[in-house]
Amino acid sequence: MAEIHPTAIVAPGTVLGEGVRVLEYAVVGKHPTLGPRSTAKRDPLPATSIGDGTVISTGAIVFAGTTIGSGCIVGDQACVRERVRIGDDVVVGRGSLVENDTEIGRGTRIQADAYITAYSTLEEDVFIAPCVVTTNDNFMGRTERRKELMRGPTIRRGARVGGGAFLCPGVELGEEAFVGAGAVVTKNVPARAVVVGNPARQIRDVPEDELLGP
Repeated sequence: MAEIHPTAIVAPGTVLGEGVRVLEYAVVGKHPTLGPRSTAKRDPLPATSIGDGTVISTGAIVFAGTTIGSGCIVGDQACVRERVRIGDDVVVGRGSLVENDTEIGRGTRIQADAYITAYSTLEEDVFIAPCVVTTNDNFMGRTERRKELMRGPTIRRGARVGGGAFLCPGVELGEEAFVGAGAVVTKNVPARAVVVGNPARQIRDVPEDELLGP
């Protein structure tokens, strides 16, 4: 049975798994309010689904049309927008924002105040440090052409991104890649590469003892 705090709001039709906890002032199943020039889809949204044992923490917001797996934590004041798919055992840290139409794989950790832009893909066991910023629009809101090219980063299994790093639109981080703190990633990063700086450049490979393994 789910536990819903009296101050929380859960939209009708929301599916809450066994042992889900929705804490003080959290909102689950919120429908978006889109501006006239928003590029987000306007299709009707299905009900939100929250898996067994997941915690929606104080003041967090989870939008309609989103599915969150089992054993997850959506931290205090975090926000997960519409049509997001989150696997099991994922943490979305305090104050972080996951924008619409994003996929997040099992075991991924997103720490406090990170920004995961719309149309991003994070595979399994990805690590996102605090204050990471991802982007998806090279035209920054200008031209109609941007709509067909809008794409967030793709972050492959086991990749790690250090605090305050910036990922430019459409870049791909290979499996087990490592992005140093404060780096600005403007192009694809090979698997197991360690990159630092602005623009990010490769300095070595990730050592064997840090790899997740098969």
